[in-house]
Amino acid sequence: MTIRILLADDQHLIRAGLAALLNLEDDLDVVHQLPDCTGVLEAIREHAIDVAVLDIEMPDVDGITATGQLTEAFGDDVAVLILTTFGRAGYLQRAMAAGACGFMVKDAPAEQLAEAIRTVHAGGRAVDPVLAAEALSAGSNPLTDRERDVLREALDGASVKHIAARLHLSAGTVRNHLSSAIGKTQTSNRAEAARMAQQNGWL
Repeated sequence: MTIRILLADDQHLIRAGLAALLNLEDDLDVVHQLPDCTGVLEAIREHAIDVAVLDIEMPDVDGITATGQLTEAFGDDVAVLILTTFGRAGYLQRAMAAGACGFMVKDAPAEQLAEAIRTVHAGGRAVDPVLAAEALSAGSNPLTDRERDVLREALDGASVKHIAARLHLSAGTVRNHLSSAIGKTQTSNRAEAARMAQQNGWL
């Protein structure tokens, strides 16, 4: 039986190269490609997709958000495999929590990716072993959803006033969330906290 695959990646050359490599496998068929995860639900319905292979960092709808949407819409009928350049323990934890069945990095050999697709299609899990070990040692994401929101806004150096306006919060509430996040990340200021949270894949 041929496994029907959807690829979503905003880097055209990488996406095309992956499709070409996967299509060399007799039992794999990349039937649709997307530059991000906008419209992924409709594409999966239209093309009868078995496995969605998604990048994480893409414009508009990212891979982890899309994973949650796919899990809610299709349950176990469509397996999601995250394939990313960014091997971060926090990304792995968030992806699996959203319903992904697999998590691989892009520098993995093509045959390893093909085998991972077969594994998740069969109902198993396929996770990069190095990342799995890192995720276990790193522990869970300590940040609340709102703390993640304010740190995400702080990444570009926005002031408390601007963060408050963007998130429709009071300046005092933003300061409280930032202070809590700085404490949890054991950093000195909001810029350091935001960078650490991003590096760990918590945002």
